[in-house]
Amino acid sequence: MDEQLIGTARENTNEFILNQLVDLYGDDLKRIAFLYVNDLAQCEDIIQEVFISCYKHLSSFRHESQYKTWLIRITINKCKDYQRKWSFRNLIYKPLMEPFIKTSHESTEKLYERSVGKNDVAQAISMLPAIYKDILILYYYQELTMEEISQVTKSKVNTVKSRLSRGRQYLKEILEREGTEHGSI
Repeated sequence: MDEQLIGTARENTNEFILNQLVDLYGDDLKRIAFLYVNDLAQCEDIIQEVFISCYKHLSSFRHESQYKTWLIRITINKCKDYQRKWSFRNLIYKPLMEPFIKTSHESTEKLYERSVGKNDVAQAISMLPAIYKDILILYYYQELTMEEISQVTKSKVNTVKSRLSRGRQYLKEILEREGTEHGSI
């Protein structure tokens, strides 16, 4: 997909390319940002900042990586900037509950359990150190390959593999600890 954009980059304006990037990657970047900040409004602000930054630097993009990789890196950096802010560190984390959409024959209780489980995992991921959080989000939520994650994080592939393994272990420990504190997982 990026090859098509690179081809159009020479023929079209930055506005056209930006619109294409928003259409292609906006939802993926929003998911990444939400997993970092767990706040939909702030997530949308971050994505807006990402695309403003993208627009400002689009003409200097060197095509050493794909647009998607570049935008994911910008998104992660903006999320980390947000997390470093004083106001974020001093807020109490309150996860957003997904709306209950009954699309199957599952009982309301099963839908509730599944929704709570997703929130528990998202909250546990948000508690991980950034080096593990990055890898888990990119691997499981963005379904990037080890090589792509290596490019985004500017790490060696073996480093990505070991961080993924350690991140899984830490995530498991957090979920088990939280499960025992609240009665069950």
